[in-house]
Amino acid sequence: VSEVVEPLARPNNTAMSMNPKTLSLLSPTVAFMLVSFSLGELGDGLNIFQGIYLVGIGWNEGSVGTALSLMGFTALIVQTWAGDLVDKTTFDRRLFLTVASITTAASASMIFFVREGNQDHGLIFISKIIEGVASSFIGPCLAALTLATFGPRHFDAVMANNILWGHIGSVVAAVLAGAVAYFLYPNIKYCFLVIGFSALVAVLFVQYLPEGDPLMGRGFKGKIALDEFGHIENVDSPGSNDLEEADKKEDSDGDVPTAATYWEVFSDRRSYILCITGFFFHFANANVLLVLGELMGSGDDEEDGPSQKAIPLIAGAIVLAQVTMAAATWAGDRATHLGVGRRPLFMIGLLSLPIRCALIIFWKDAGDSFLLSTQLLDGLGGGCLGLVHPFLVADITFGTGRFNVLMGLTASTFGLGATLSNYLGQQAVEKFGHVASLSGSLVLSVIPVLVFGLCMPETLGARGASSHTATKDPSKASHESQEPGHYVNME
Repeated sequence: VSEVVEPLARPNNTAMSMNPKTLSLLSPTVAFMLVSFSLGELGDGLNIFQGIYLVGIGWNEGSVGTALSLMGFTALIVQTWAGDLVDKTTFDRRLFLTVASITTAASASMIFFVREGNQDHGLIFISKIIEGVASSFIGPCLAALTLATFGPRHFDAVMANNILWGHIGSVVAAVLAGAVAYFLYPNIKYCFLVIGFSALVAVLFVQYLPEGDPLMGRGFKGKIALDEFGHIENVDSPGSNDLEEADKKEDSDGDVPTAATYWEVFSDRRSYILCITGFFFHFANANVLLVLGELMGSGDDEEDGPSQKAIPLIAGAIVLAQVTMAAATWAGDRATHLGVGRRPLFMIGLLSLPIRCALIIFWKDAGDSFLLSTQLLDGLGGGCLGLVHPFLVADITFGTGRFNVLMGLTASTFGLGATLSNYLGQQAVEKFGHVASLSGSLVLSVIPVLVFGLCMPETLGARGASSHTATKDPSKASHESQEPGHYVNME
């Protein structure tokens, strides 16, 4: 179904949406950095801590895997719809981001009410479903606000900065949680207070984000955007600050943006190759950190549950991975500026997983330090894939008005892989042992390497190179929207 967007969805003077108190009190780039940092602390890295904690109070591995899978399963159902809603909404996307942050933190805090023993499953299962719904809006909202504010020309640089500070936030959250768990042992559940604090910080700084151009935030052509330094520029004339000319041109256009049909976007070869690649990568990857945590966190024979060093070790694993992700994100951003394409960066991330699985199997009895070092590869893979993913989606959907819905669809397929990985991986651990679970991940990790390497074309430079057009005369919109390939050329 094609969608003709209401003309009133875009402010008459886009510059006004770029000039709230945010521009006078806090640089937009800094505001995005602080929000990304806080959301990184709020991220799902602490789910691993929750899994280890639940095993320690009497839950079996299968129940833990089910709990973590419920969040992923809910997210994979909701994320495509959430992305579509973020595309179409006439509400301020900052409101969505605020509500999603608070709800995610509140549902994650339900672990405080779980009693010792293999009980209270329903409480955690329901909270994970709610958390899955709420967290599905965070990524699309932040990406949409970034694109709406900075436009396609500066999106890569600012989004890379957002991702970098998200990793740094995850590092801080893991360090704080690990320290609290260690010093308050055995009352390690208090480490989850980090989640609530992170939500408060995120809500505080969301109000400083510009709303930007709502239509540009979904991938349509815009007239005015900010550069990386917060200066307003004419999108059609980079470096120009002739805003009156841009506004006059916008008023004289009179074209109604028409979104591409869902089928046109989803059936794009690049779209489904990205979905298949991400599915198999996360199907192989998601369970590996949980298995690694169980290998490092097992207590002595006479000690029930995880040892005192368990949570700090998991924190160390997350910190090492996130620091490496931050470094990989920075290096990938620099490489992108130098003209390195999407394919080589994505392939580096994919290749890191089979090597990591093989090393964990080989070093499973070599000691915690050897196991911990494999997180360098986890960071390399996560950093490269996390950076390039939104770049690929922006390349594929440029001018279609379906940026966030494809972000949601790809996130759903990635989440489906992670959900199956957590569930089936922990079932394999319970029935066959850790090595069998890791061996399955090793075999599966080869599939995305082959699919992406053989089938995915390079997309660097595709933004603006299309002959498609996304704006039409309203009287022709219903007829032309059925024809493929009518997107915008924004060179």
